[in-house]
Amino acid sequence: MVHQGVIFLGLDAGGTACRWTALDAHGARIVQGQVAGFSGMSLATEAGRVQLAQALQDLAASVWQHLPSARVAGVYAGVTGVSEPQAAPSLELAGMLARALRASSDRVECHSDMDIAFRAAHEPGAGYLVYAGTGSIASFIDEAGVWHRAGGRGFVLGDEGGGYWIAKEALSTIWRREDEWPGQWVESPMARCLFARMGGSDWASTRQFIYGQDRGEVGRLALAVAEAAELGDAEAASLLRRAGIEIGRLGAVLHRRFGAKPVVAAGRVLLLHPLVGQGVRAGLPAECSLELQQIDPSMAAARRAWGLWGGVDAGLGELGQLGEGRV
Repeated sequence: MVHQGVIFLGLDAGGTACRWTALDAHGARIVQGQVAGFSGMSLATEAGRVQLAQALQDLAASVWQHLPSARVAGVYAGVTGVSEPQAAPSLELAGMLARALRASSDRVECHSDMDIAFRAAHEPGAGYLVYAGTGSIASFIDEAGVWHRAGGRGFVLGDEGGGYWIAKEALSTIWRREDEWPGQWVESPMARCLFARMGGSDWASTRQFIYGQDRGEVGRLALAVAEAAELGDAEAASLLRRAGIEIGRLGAVLHRRFGAKPVVAAGRVLLLHPLVGQGVRAGLPAECSLELQQIDPSMAAARRAWGLWGGVDAGLGELGQLGEGRV
């Protein structure tokens, strides 16, 4: 694709993938792409920094492959492992992004991935977002632009209702039963589905998978629980509904703190089975409206970039300082 004008980039970066969206000077979408993910937590180690630098170069190469003649006029990034945009790690990452994409450093901002997820669902002050993927969190950006949260404490301290939690709860149930009645797993569709995905029915197979794979891979075992629910496993069905109730509880917490507002529930866990959405509804106060919606955070981030910098010189004048656009 040949695009010789300025572009505004939105990034949605997590540990497994970074999705990006480019808008033109008029705020119209040009193209979307995806590369390997990265995290702000990579800044904590030298090895992580090397991997991060390579990931940013891969991102830049992907952008220029699609838009070889474009010039980056602004970048708004939502990155897992990043909190406040003025915190030192956020500023350092923003500087690295600016260099990789040949953008002006004062037109690159790094925010939490939940910041852009919220903006994909609501305008500030308008409602709550409950999001469940590998983990779970509820977000609210108020009218002053301040981000408030409930949950999202990680798999050790929480993330109830997320994919990792579903897998952990399912396997805990299965192995507690095996302690009492060895071999009982053959009668359980949920156990059969999980063991099939892990490649074995013995404890060694479970141990190797749970303690040897990353959180994302473990979280994907929730697909096996959904499969078992479709096969009529009452235990799997109950677990999925309970996951939804836990996700809804996060929205109920924000409701108590900030008042009744519409709730959007999003994330891959909501796609597992209708029982999850039913559980979310049950976990929320009756007066809270609920919409199940799959959102596009990278598009929301790109719109934010365009909104912040799209009207500045209309892409002319200052943009001569942004470099030639290709790395």
